Amino acid sequence: MPPTSPTPVNRDEAPPRAAVRSDPRVAVRERGDACPGALRLHAADDGRLARLRLPAGMLTPRQAEALADAAERLGDGHLDLTSRGNVQLRGLGGSCGTELAGLLHEAGLLPSETHERVRNIVASPLAGLDELSSADVQLWARELDGLLCASARAAALSGRFLFALDDGRGDVAALGADVTLLARGDASVVVHTGPNRPGLRVAPEDAPRAALLAAETFLTVAEASGSAAWRVGELPAEHGRGLEAAVRAGLTDAGIATEYGAEAPKPGPGGGSRPGAEAGSPRGAEGEPPVPGLVRSPDGTVALSVHARLGRLSVAQWRLLATAANGPLRVTPWRGVIVPGVAPAAAGGVLDRLRTAGLITDPGSPWYGVGACTGRPGCAKALADVRSDAAAAVSRGSGGLPVYWSGCARRCGHPRGHWVDVVATDEGRYDISVQGDVRNTPGPGPGLEPGPGLEPEPGQGLDPGPELADAVAAARTTPLTR
Repeated sequence: MPPTSPTPVNRDEAPPRAAVRSDPRVAVRERGDACPGALRLHAADDGRLARLRLPAGMLTPRQAEALADAAERLGDGHLDLTSRGNVQLRGLGGSCGTELAGLLHEAGLLPSETHERVRNIVASPLAGLDELSSADVQLWARELDGLLCASARAAALSGRFLFALDDGRGDVAALGADVTLLARGDASVVVHTGPNRPGLRVAPEDAPRAALLAAETFLTVAEASGSAAWRVGELPAEHGRGLEAAVRAGLTDAGIATEYGAEAPKPGPGGGSRPGAEAGSPRGAEGEPPVPGLVRSPDGTVALSVHARLGRLSVAQWRLLATAANGPLRVTPWRGVIVPGVAPAAAGGVLDRLRTAGLITDPGSPWYGVGACTGRPGCAKALADVRSDAAAAVSRGSGGLPVYWSGCARRCGHPRGHWVDVVATDEGRYDISVQGDVRNTPGPGPGLEPGPGLEPEPGQGLDPGPELADAVAAARTTPLTR
């Protein structure tokens, strides 16, 4: 029988900026990482919250059904998809920790209790399911997960530290991960530590081990800096500059051959700009995440790409996805799910059923590209019921940049790249601006800091209603200027 879960902590899903004390030389974090997990439950206003890490977003049918059971029996009957391809359960009872842990153990979803919060691994969701794949990132993910769970050192990583495994198309490489493995056309793999940084070429068979060693080296450098940094982008400048050399030395000591010379991943729309330039092109352009629709697979089957409205699925919707799949589901970092192995003759009918059930199955849907944090009543920090306000605004327009509704200035879960930023204020109104930076500069990541604003700023202090909805629609279609 698994041990009793730790006492849930009443901490925010993203720390306030005051948690990092500013200093011209080094930023020293004043408290430990309170990121929720499957065993460390977060006490929200709507009950306990559990965040379950899913390396590469993979879920077998049995595991998917176990999560449905947990949401139905212990939670509020819904599953939330996160910007890291993980799943959250909300509305959990205060005494359900032991039962939840037992259910997850039985389903094989907790291979290591000491490492369950550090298994943040995203991977190109369509790898092996379309014609672009050039590397088996699912194999890398399984190997890296095993190495992580076997490393006592890795248990010290923050629950926010992120690995990205990119099969060469550039989708997850644009997410600003702390360690990125990027497959190259010359059959090498580049290990990048932090966004917008050059990397080290290694052989494909060494890639997962190199990723682990890079993360362990980050811990050593972070400790030496005295900053208690959780992510690579939080390192003081001089330590951040020295990280790559330290990683190369560590790889050499481990017998892994490396070469310099690989450029940083190019910032692109995969980091948050509206994916998929054309309707009818479910794969999207190179470097972009999968858009909703049908994806022809090399084995003659069809994969279905669907998104959840505001990142939330009912148990009934979740089970519909699981029963349609002929193989493991793949939860994506863009709050979507890939359903593989559907027979071509049945694919259209299945997609119709998913659309009828309320899922986003076409890039022309007015819900496509619309995101929101939890907001009221679930989050104590929220200043508005952003999900209801976002839903009310959907019918006023669609298309263009993604739009993300935030209940407060922390902007938990906001996308990368360019997006329309709709933020609730103390006055019960919303401020609107266009956010993002084409340079994709290093930073603490989603949920911690907004990107620098870009002109124009379409609206400030707008009340919920038609005027706000029209301003959001206009901002999504405004040409970006620098």
